[in-house]
Amino acid sequence: MTEAELSKAIKEAMLAKEVQKLSVLRMLQAAVTNKRKEKGADSVSEEELMELIKKQVKQRKDSIEAFEKGGRPELAESEKKELEILQNYLPAELPAEEIEKVVLAKKEELGITDKSGMGKLMGACMSELKSKGVDGGRVKEMVEKVLG
Repeated sequence: MTEAELSKAIKEAMLAKEVQKLSVLRMLQAAVTNKRKEKGADSVSEEELMELIKKQVKQRKDSIEAFEKGGRPELAESEKKELEILQNYLPAELPAEEIEKVVLAKKEELGITDKSGMGKLMGACMSELKSKGVDGGRVKEMVEKVLG
């Protein structure tokens, strides 16, 4: 997704009178504006925009968990809807088998045989998988599984 696509999505949400979607996209646009100011640049890259979306997704997941623990299911439901909207703008996640292939290949390449090399393996795997939109938690689970 690019900034132009985000602007187009906001316009479409306005025309369709999709209030919640519009609200979520405007929050995302505000995050983009803040990132631009932080960088002192005229725009953000697609990769930076994806990072901002992932950050928003993580915030929603944390909020859902907190609301459910706090006995506020109506607020959790609202956050779930926002989460669903945001996830539509993320690339499809890689299947577990693909992540496992990368982890096994990196394990072999680095010669890691036990859990003492977990940090090194995580770093190597994340550098390759992060650009493909894979969540660090999923990579960590796979690394732990592979290292036994």
